[in-house]
Amino acid sequence: MEKTMNIYLSNLVHFYHKLQSYHWYVQGKTFFQAHAKLEEYYNFINGQIDELAELMLMDGKKPVSTMKGFAELATIKDPAGDFVQDMHAVFSDVLADFETLHACARLLKEKADAENDTLVSAKMDGFLEEYAKILWMLRSTLA
Repeated sequence: MEKTMNIYLSNLVHFYHKLQSYHWYVQGKTFFQAHAKLEEYYNFINGQIDELAELMLMDGKKPVSTMKGFAELATIKDPAGDFVQDMHAVFSDVLADFETLHACARLLKEKADAENDTLVSAKMDGFLEEYAKILWMLRSTLA
């Protein structure tokens, strides 16, 4: 389960930086709304990074803590071009990455349940609920 947790943590760290980069480079008519929403998302992800790493430590596991380690494990990648993109493309990419995080949390919950690790399972319940709402809102926005 430690490797699954570290892949998830690496995805969170990579996504945090990706969101911050989109936030820095956002342009266009919806600048104020997009800028604020991207900041809200990266602050949210930053909290999850800390929660997951501390959960790992409480559970006797060792979280990855180097940029090299995060880069080796993350499945979330940078955009194909640069970070200056139209808002539909940005939020479509953000949606895909939240779907990846949702899948990571679901997989981790399944493994925790199989190992009767109620602490990790309960934490993933909360993460999954938060992702479900974000995914619903992003899909509604992009419809």
